[in-house]
Amino acid sequence: MTATAMDTLVTASWLIDELKAADDLVVLDCTVFLARTEAGFVSTSGRDAWAAAHIPGAGFADLDGDLADPASNYRYAVPEPDAFAAAMGTLGVGDNSRVVLYDNNQSMWAARVWWMLRWIGFDRAAILDGGLKAWEAAGQPVSGEPSAPPPATLTARPRPELIATKADVLAAVGDGTTCLIDALPGAMYRGEVTAYGRPGHIPGATNRSASGMLDADTGLFRTLDELRPTFPDDPTARVITYCGGGIAASADAFILTRLGFTDVAVYTASLQEWAQDPAAPLVTE
Repeated sequence: MTATAMDTLVTASWLIDELKAADDLVVLDCTVFLARTEAGFVSTSGRDAWAAAHIPGAGFADLDGDLADPASNYRYAVPEPDAFAAAMGTLGVGDNSRVVLYDNNQSMWAARVWWMLRWIGFDRAAILDGGLKAWEAAGQPVSGEPSAPPPATLTARPRPELIATKADVLAAVGDGTTCLIDALPGAMYRGEVTAYGRPGHIPGATNRSASGMLDADTGLFRTLDELRPTFPDDPTARVITYCGGGIAASADAFILTRLGFTDVAVYTASLQEWAQDPAAPLVTE
C-alpha cells in the first residue's frame, strides 16, 4: 500500500505488514489517563505506561506536555502551529512521513493528535483501530525499550477553520446553519452529571457520545454504515464538535471526516472554557 492510499483508520494486521516493509512509518502512542473526581476530571500522562509497554519502535506523543501550549490555563491547549510542527518533528514526523497513532483509552487521544496534524496541513496520518488492545489481541509483542527516532522537519500549513473558538460557537448558537455536536456521555449532556462547574450542554447541540462510536467489547470503531445515521444528513453542513477539553470532540470530528463531511471544526477549549463564563449559555433540556 502506497502512502497516498493509506486509509485514515488502519488495522493491526495492516500495521504489522507495513512495519516489516516501510521506512517512512512513524508510530506514536498518544495515551492520557483520565479520572473523574468530585472536583472534575484529572488527567495523567501515559508516558510511564508507554515506557513499560508500547508497540516496538513507537514514540510517545505527550498531549499533557510537549503538544500543549504551556502558557494556557486550559488542559491540552493547542499550541501555535509552528510549535506543534516542531514538537512532532522531534518525534520523527517529517513532511514525507506516514504516521500511525494509537492509545489505550478509546482512541480519543489518538484522534486529537490526528486532528491537530490535519489542522497544520498534514494528511498522511491514521489511527490504529482498537489501539494497543488490538495490537496485543493480534498476538504482537510490546516493548519497554525507549524509542529515539532521528528528528525530522515538518512544515506547518495551517487550516485555521478546523479549530473553532468560543466566539465561533457563540455565533453558531441559534444561527440555524451550524450543527453543534456534544461528544460527552449522555448523562453529562443532559446535566445529570456535572464535571465543568455548570451542568448541561450548549443550546442547540445534539449528543453523539464519542464512546458510543466504539464496540464496547473490542474497542474497535463501529462501521461507517452503522455510524452514518447518527450524524447530520448534509455532508456539506458546517459542524462544530465539542466536549470537555476537545478530546472526545476530536474523535467525533475524525468520524465525520471519514463520513465525507467537508466543513468540520473542533472547539478545542470546549466546556472547560465555556462553562467558566456565566454568560455562555448551557441548557439541560
